[in-house]
Amino acid sequence: MGRSRRTLPEELLLLALDPATGTTAQPQSLDLGLAGAQLVELALAGRIAPDGDRIAVVVPRPTGDPTLDCALELLRRRGAPVRAVHWIGGPRLGLRQTYLSHLERCGMVHAVAGQMCGVLPTTRYQATDTEISREIRARLDSAIRTGVPPDPRTASLAALAHAVGLGKHLYPGNEGRSSRSRLRDLIRHDPMGGLVAHAVMDVQNGAAAQPRRNSAPAGRQAPGGRGAPEPARGVPAQPRRGSMARAAAH
Repeated sequence: MGRSRRTLPEELLLLALDPATGTTAQPQSLDLGLAGAQLVELALAGRIAPDGDRIAVVVPRPTGDPTLDCALELLRRRGAPVRAVHWIGGPRLGLRQTYLSHLERCGMVHAVAGQMCGVLPTTRYQATDTEISREIRARLDSAIRTGVPPDPRTASLAALAHAVGLGKHLYPGNEGRSSRSRLRDLIRHDPMGGLVAHAVMDVQNGAAAQPRRNSAPAGRQAPGGRGAPEPARGVPAQPRRGSMARAAAH
């Protein structure tokens, strides 16, 4: 049985799980999204708050969730607010596997062992209770279909789903184009989710090396950011560095 209370990283991961293959969509960017989802969850719990483009710890008291509390402690040890783009772009080895193992312990997924090319061992994860995944998806669908401003958790989930590129996984093909556009636009309904989503996209665009001096117009993708989602309409884009900084980042 799955729990009634799920964290944002768990929900993002369940959205990314392909029910047919047991693999996760957008695995590389998903790792960034999970780190960002931790920030949003900690903000929803009142433990951190945005300070410009930085994240500040306001209540260091543990949440009771070991994975979130580990992130909270790391933020606390920084001693000063940290830029969201630097936090998300930092090393997060094993974060996706940590959450997959957690979902397995909670009974939300089960591991299926297999082999790649008949030799290399692989593990796929199938949702145990598909009703949970359907409920998460229904919240996004409702926000997209009705146009009613969603609650902060759903708005942040939409922002992160867009930022990591799940739009094409959730709403594929030409028929899903308008839904992908509306998914992107939901970013504006939650400031923290928007901040984190833009930080995730900045990291994918190679813009996390150091503070940026030049701003790009809202709604445009930074040059060279091929394959990363564009910012939401009506939301100021985060400042992006020029071509020399991007070249140094690669």
